[in-house]
Amino acid sequence: MSKDLPQPQQSEEVDLGQLFKLIGNAFDRFFKFIGSIFKGIFGVIILFLLFLQKNFIKLVIVGVLGLAIGVFIDFIKEPKFISTMVVEPNFNSVQQLYNNINFYNELAEAEDSTALADVLKITKKQASTIKEFKVESYSDENQKIQLFDRFVRSLDTTTQKAIDMEAYLKNFNSFDARFHTVSIIATNNSIAKKIQPVIINSISENQYFNLQKETSDINIELQEKLYNKQIVEIDSLQSLYKRVMEKEAEHPMQGTAINLGENGSKENKELALINKMEELKTSLVDLNQESANKESILNVISDFPDKGVKQKGILKSYKFLVPCAMLVLALFVFALLSLNTYLKNYKKKLI
Repeated sequence: MSKDLPQPQQSEEVDLGQLFKLIGNAFDRFFKFIGSIFKGIFGVIILFLLFLQKNFIKLVIVGVLGLAIGVFIDFIKEPKFISTMVVEPNFNSVQQLYNNINFYNELAEAEDSTALADVLKITKKQASTIKEFKVESYSDENQKIQLFDRFVRSLDTTTQKAIDMEAYLKNFNSFDARFHTVSIIATNNSIAKKIQPVIINSISENQYFNLQKETSDINIELQEKLYNKQIVEIDSLQSLYKRVMEKEAEHPMQGTAINLGENGSKENKELALINKMEELKTSLVDLNQESANKESILNVISDFPDKGVKQKGILKSYKFLVPCAMLVLALFVFALLSLNTYLKNYKKKLI
């Protein structure tokens, strides 16, 4: 009876030489692939340069012709003037300001001079000269930091710790800015000054904002009375303290000494009264500043000028736009012609 012989064990060791060869081949294919990409890009660039070389004279003629047409259009077109006003909206009226300006701009873009004239209370002819309305926030990094500081001061201590300055600045939008610029572009250089009162009154005559202003005026008045009352009381305490000190100085050993000091320290009490008085005076100054800033629903920092400034800029002129448009169109046409020629030659090769 034959016995089963043991099977030889197969080696599980990896041929390192073969492994390195596979890795080397993989890297070789990868670098060849990258090289083919760069070679393809270089080939496309060369073809484009050859295309430009072939059509260079034609493109120059098209560019010069476009420049001439653009200069002529700029010469005969009616000039546009831009006027800018800087305002400071109060009582959360900034949203209404943006809504109103965007509404005016929609009418101007639609060339609905009848509706625009009715809204702005001007003639239809004057309204037809208005081409565009714009409103933008006007703020720099310093103003943003000041707004952040004011915002943090209005919060409680626990909430202040959870507020991140970088996150606040990142989420800062145009409505958060203190100042905003309203711009009008028109062919009439004096129309902006005429419609300024209408733009301001469209915000100032709002019933909700007027109610907010009345409430703010009452609160400021009450706060001012409170500060003045506290100043009078502290002044009386200082006078009383001074009389007691003079009396103790005149009769140091007679009667019972009156101690107004905090924790037995007269100097600390006197210093606390002085500091409190200075704090109240500072608060009163800030309150007066706030009252001045909120005197109107929409503060006009800078009026529209009597006459607007002629709008300039090479990127908006026809001597730039027309040549660019004609060159792009010419490149497209020449490319189609070249493609057509290539397809015809390729067809002949197939036949």
